[in-house]
Amino acid sequence: MTAGPESDGPGGAPVRIGIVVVSDRASRGEYEDRGGPAVRAYLSDVLTTPWRGVTHVIPDEVDLVRDTLVGLVDDERCSLVITTGGTGPAPRDVTQEATAAVLDKELAGFGEAMRAVSLAHVPTAILSRQTAGVRGSALIIILPGSPKAVRECLDAVFAAVPYCVDLIGGPYLETDPSRVVAFRPR
Repeated sequence: MTAGPESDGPGGAPVRIGIVVVSDRASRGEYEDRGGPAVRAYLSDVLTTPWRGVTHVIPDEVDLVRDTLVGLVDDERCSLVITTGGTGPAPRDVTQEATAAVLDKELAGFGEAMRAVSLAHVPTAILSRQTAGVRGSALIIILPGSPKAVRECLDAVFAAVPYCVDLIGGPYLETDPSRVVAFRPR
């Protein structure tokens, strides 16, 4: 588990954001993960609210993914959790099943939007099972592992993320409007 270099804001502690890399090979150190750093770079680029990342790199195991998500939300008090990897149709791709098991509500529109934007770039995007949902007062978003897909998918949905977090009782997230304009109805 690692914390980000982000600093405390003027109101106290930074918002806690979980970053979970689901990959057998990365968890064994067989290759350098690039999905987790892509999530961190994206958030650093887009969020102006001070935040602290809590990162885990874990193998594709349903129980471990489920327990990690529960720990980040219930124990670590992360208000946003973003996972990368394990969203395809292969037997070891279990992120969607593990995430579904811990959600109070699924937000299928996130997956629809992310697949639509990905389909413009790669025809196999229809095989990806990325989605999002709510557990308590946290939003969990699951993404493919590719750094390019991370940025494309988050660009497709991030304008709705701050308001979603508002609606479920999480902290007020602000974005850099030159990068992403957070939509909040007036």
